[in-house]
Amino acid sequence: MASASADLPDDVATLQALLIAARAQSAAHLLMIEKLKAQLAKLRRMQFGQSSEKLDAAILQLELALEDVEEGTATRTVLERAVMPAAPDARQHPVRRPLPDHLPREEVIHWPVGIASGDLGCGCLACGGQLRRLGQDETEVLERVTLFKVVRHIRPKIVCRVCEAIVQAPMPSLPIERGRPGPGLLAHVLVAKYADHLPLYRQSEIDAREGVDLDRSTLADWVGSAAALLTPLAEAIGRHAMAGPALHADDTPVPVLAPGFGKTATGRLWVYVRDERPHAGDAAPAVLYRYTPDRKGIRPQGHLQGFAGYLH
Repeated sequence: MASASADLPDDVATLQALLIAARAQSAAHLLMIEKLKAQLAKLRRMQFGQSSEKLDAAILQLELALEDVEEGTATRTVLERAVMPAAPDARQHPVRRPLPDHLPREEVIHWPVGIASGDLGCGCLACGGQLRRLGQDETEVLERVTLFKVVRHIRPKIVCRVCEAIVQAPMPSLPIERGRPGPGLLAHVLVAKYADHLPLYRQSEIDAREGVDLDRSTLADWVGSAAALLTPLAEAIGRHAMAGPALHADDTPVPVLAPGFGKTATGRLWVYVRDERPHAGDAAPAVLYRYTPDRKGIRPQGHLQGFAGYLH
């Protein structure tokens, strides 16, 4: 911040004019942020009422524009504070939601200089008087630590000295038989791929920065094995969705690579939603996805075979 303030003019009048202009610009950007949020909320409401890839693209563009404006506003705020810092007695009370209670807490105690680990018997540095604890200030900072770790499963072998019988605890069940990923790592790979749209080759590059060599083909094997492992759960969700009195259905075109042809084909992703919450229903909401290589009518007919409710 020192380099940012080095090029500023020295006279007070010019500095005040710059500050007024910056605050006016910040006000305009705050107005722009509220306008973009309103437009974004409107588009999101429309998203549930109609199917349009253009609408999804417009929402994405608004999200990006909103991020740019908010980032610019934060940058200007920091620069303004460097030019004219707040008075020592000025108290700012930002509106912040409390940090979730379920997160683990790590306490770091910062003792004053000359007091080691809370030892108050050393005396005051100013006059040598006896010290006593007055209270404390607490500040919670949200941090994120994502680290790989190796879990070593050690199973001691115990032998009887009389009959020489050997006993040993069985190996705990793993998601992939004779595989190396633990359940947490496997869940992270799946969420990053399907929820965060992070391809496996990019995940491999991210892992390499942490010194962990995981080839894309290895991650692909994990994902395929997990898909087979989760098939019963997906089928159970599908049965629950199809058992409802009403379904909301739609299909979305999906570009699919066509190896050998040098182009992409268009597949279809069918979505079947059961959600009775708007009508005070007690059933849990559920979404069933089905992929087909085309849009033939026999595809949804097969999916909806056995469904006897209303279809939207």
